[in-house]
Amino acid sequence: MNNSSTSFGGETPSPLFPRPLSHLTGAQRRVLSAAQLREHGVSAARAAARCGPGGPWQQFLPGVFLLHQGPPTSDERLRAALLYAELRPAPGSADGDVPAQPTDRPAGARHSRDTAMITGLAALTLHGFSSAPALTALDHVDVLLPRTRRLRSTGCVRIVRAHALPAAEQVTGLPVAPVARALADAVAGLTDPAAVRRLLTEAVRCGHCEPACAVRELTQARLLSRPHVVDAVDSLLAAGRAVAEGRLYEMVRTHGLPEPLWNVDLRLPGGPHLGGIDAYWPDHAVAVELDPRAPRHGRTPEDEVEWSECARKREHLERLGITVVHLTPRKLRDSPELQATVVRTALLASADREPPARVIVLPR
Repeated sequence: MNNSSTSFGGETPSPLFPRPLSHLTGAQRRVLSAAQLREHGVSAARAAARCGPGGPWQQFLPGVFLLHQGPPTSDERLRAALLYAELRPAPGSADGDVPAQPTDRPAGARHSRDTAMITGLAALTLHGFSSAPALTALDHVDVLLPRTRRLRSTGCVRIVRAHALPAAEQVTGLPVAPVARALADAVAGLTDPAAVRRLLTEAVRCGHCEPACAVRELTQARLLSRPHVVDAVDSLLAAGRAVAEGRLYEMVRTHGLPEPLWNVDLRLPGGPHLGGIDAYWPDHAVAVELDPRAPRHGRTPEDEVEWSECARKREHLERLGITVVHLTPRKLRDSPELQATVVRTALLASADREPPARVIVLPR
């Protein structure tokens, strides 16, 4: 007897040499699309019969079957959602009709750039967010698809569309949206300010993504018109700055740089305020300024004004003989040794420069 007959309780295989189930494991053996069932010799009529009253299976979503009774596990639910998202409309059906032609690609397989992927709160849970609900507590699973796909939301699956899909990340063997995109999709469906703030803050404090990436996705999703999201972004940027400052402290101490004066204001004697600096070596006239470059609303006129003022401050300090080293949070995260070398080079070069103008250093 062939393996497919045994695995499906005596089903008569089709004459097209059905594949055995031995290559499937875990949830793959328990969640299959109609196309995958046909590969194993089970016709649509046979599948429907096994889902009838008292039958051993159930149709969980259109074109997607659970090969057992009772509720699905969290992993089965995610795989079923992805299998549904891979369905294609039957020939001659209208856009948006429930599709009838599943593909035969297993959920989680790597393929083209139109790969359906888990996004939203479910994706954040898979990425390890402690502030995201458990998968069992979610009413629905968000699945990201290209805007050209007209698949409808149904059951526990909520379809989210994008003009261009990001590259999916593989988490527990499933395609999952990158954190910044999943975060924006999750925030889009939340109205609780505290929940939004917790997610955005954790994203940055726990190193899941950089503030600039999160803000860019929120901007593209047009979520910064919502007051509770704007308030949460304030917390995100504050958390991002705290993380960046922590990386700067660690860089200085790990790579043996002289201890600077931290978070100081510079002022000319009897003259104007020159601005705040994150780290300053007065004996070398070298300053380090963190440059997060995360405009909250894109390049608005207000952003342009703020950036112009920062540029003028830096130019002024340079004219006074103070070397300003600009470091970004991403560079501090990805290449701290290289950034330490940049700062060390500036400190060593101070001996060859003209003496700087005298400035007053005040705590900030």
